[in-house]
Amino acid sequence: MSMEKRLLLVFIIIIILPLSIISLISYNSYSRSIQENTVLYSRNMIGQMMERVDDYIDDMKRISSIPAYIDDIKLNLVRSNEYHEQRRQAVGDEGSQAFPNDFDLQLSIQRGIEGNIAFINNIKRGANSVYIFDEYGNGYYSSKDGAVRLDIADSYAFWKDKVAITHGEAMLFSTQEYRSNLKSNRYAFTVVRKILDRSLNPIGLIAVDANISVIEDQVVELDKVTRGTSLIIDEQGNVIYDSGRKILATNASENPVVLKAEGSSGSFYDTVDGKRQLYIYSTSPQTQWKVIIRIPVKELTKEADVTRNVTLVATLFIIGIALLASIILSFAFTKPMKKMIELMRRVQAGDLSVKFKVKHRDEIGQLGNQFNRMLSRIQHLIEDIYQIESQKKEAEMQALQSQINPHFVYNTLETIRMTAELNDDTDAADMISILGKMLRYSIGGHIHDEVAMREEMDHVVHYVQLLNYRYPSRFKLHLDMPDPLKDYAVIRLLFQPIVENAVYHGLDDLKLKMNIWIEAEMTSGMTRIKIRDDGCGMDHRTLEALNQSLQSKTAPRMEGSGGIGLRNVHERICLHYGRAYGMKVFSSPGAGTEVVIELPPFPGKPARLASSLEVHGRNGR
Repeated sequence: MSMEKRLLLVFIIIIILPLSIISLISYNSYSRSIQENTVLYSRNMIGQMMERVDDYIDDMKRISSIPAYIDDIKLNLVRSNEYHEQRRQAVGDEGSQAFPNDFDLQLSIQRGIEGNIAFINNIKRGANSVYIFDEYGNGYYSSKDGAVRLDIADSYAFWKDKVAITHGEAMLFSTQEYRSNLKSNRYAFTVVRKILDRSLNPIGLIAVDANISVIEDQVVELDKVTRGTSLIIDEQGNVIYDSGRKILATNASENPVVLKAEGSSGSFYDTVDGKRQLYIYSTSPQTQWKVIIRIPVKELTKEADVTRNVTLVATLFIIGIALLASIILSFAFTKPMKKMIELMRRVQAGDLSVKFKVKHRDEIGQLGNQFNRMLSRIQHLIEDIYQIESQKKEAEMQALQSQINPHFVYNTLETIRMTAELNDDTDAADMISILGKMLRYSIGGHIHDEVAMREEMDHVVHYVQLLNYRYPSRFKLHLDMPDPLKDYAVIRLLFQPIVENAVYHGLDDLKLKMNIWIEAEMTSGMTRIKIRDDGCGMDHRTLEALNQSLQSKTAPRMEGSGGIGLRNVHERICLHYGRAYGMKVFSSPGAGTEVVIELPPFPGKPARLASSLEVHGRNGR
């Protein structure tokens, strides 16, 4: 059987027969079950709403516990308590003039606490105000909308009296009405908790106010769905919220509806103003807040009356439409599938130029788009493979060329050196020979390659030799290194930039000669290399800026090239060995400069024995 016929048969069995039976049953049972379904649905809605409210209150309780983990808040509360305790004793003993106000201390405490309160207040949406008090009722607070209680002293006294019996647990207070400093009446429910020090002694109090709009948003959504009105009360009958806002922050324990709402959940009918009402209630197991929904029965049955009249006509009409739609959809589904199967066969034959014409954005259209993208991607991949192969050959040629050019430079330098020797210019010959060794070492490998420390030292020796040709006998290099460390593996060009920095920044016109010492030592924790000179040194400000530049990734650029060269070496050390290692600079004016390099402990990875000079020497001739 083809897919069209199977789909048509399935549509007839699944749509027509069940629709006829369901329509008959639903007409008889709809009116009876609608109220039961409403009760169940409303209870679920209440449960979901209360879960969200409970989650919000849990968040408030967690927020109220934050000061217990912020030492800055506890420290400032202790400071505030000590200050006011001393002031109270001084005032009681000697009068109000005996202990003058320390406004700087009070401002420091206020800033320390309120800065953290602002952070706490931004953690959870809807936390209108956060108040923190010391043991003497001095309040520090922050509010998102700028509104705080005018009756803060009375509120503190009430809260402290209620939480006195607790041991640091959070206590929830139902909705209260208060006058704000913005000259408006507001409603909020509050979570209050003692703040304890490490010895579990109370040092203060935190109160987190949540604006009643947090609950109002949930209730409005609930009333919209149930088409009724809601009332939320606590265990004592205090009204947390009501849809009409007529009895907010009052006690409704004697209300007849509240009296009938016995137990944790249930429903009952009552008549109000001659109209029959359905009441559904449920209690939160966490806060013990009870939600009571009132729904007019007329609202429940008006749709059933309409359904009774149109069910029969609608059933016959839907059956006719279903038959017509079954025929149309069966062909609509299978036609693009057949087209795609045909295109896939052409792709299997090697034709990648095919394309599926997308007419709709349904699943078939999405499948067609993915099919077209797949073919396009395959074509791009084929083109990329050809391009990569071409680029690979070109890169190989460039690599060969890059090997030829350095050797041409080396051989040219060697020719110049031999010519200088033939002309009895030994100084020029020696300088060219040293320059050739330095050039081979500098570009003979990657900058992050590791070489033996003796090779690094040879490179520094060559550098100082060239300097002494330019400035005769002005520089003297002293090397002090244990023999085991000579085979220690270090990154290439580690010491020469530091020596160069010492030469160009440590020598002035007044000092005719400079000594440079390079010393190395081994410890259990690291390998330490010291490069120091007896140059002019640097002042404290320059030294501090230089060290800050070395330690900071975002440090400002140092004036001159010295800071840049030293920081380059430091960053290479950090990248190669890790941030635990690096470089520090010590100096004072007129006393020279010392650079300390810290590397991983020895023995480390052994350096290769064959030097880059020897390798390039063989390849360059």
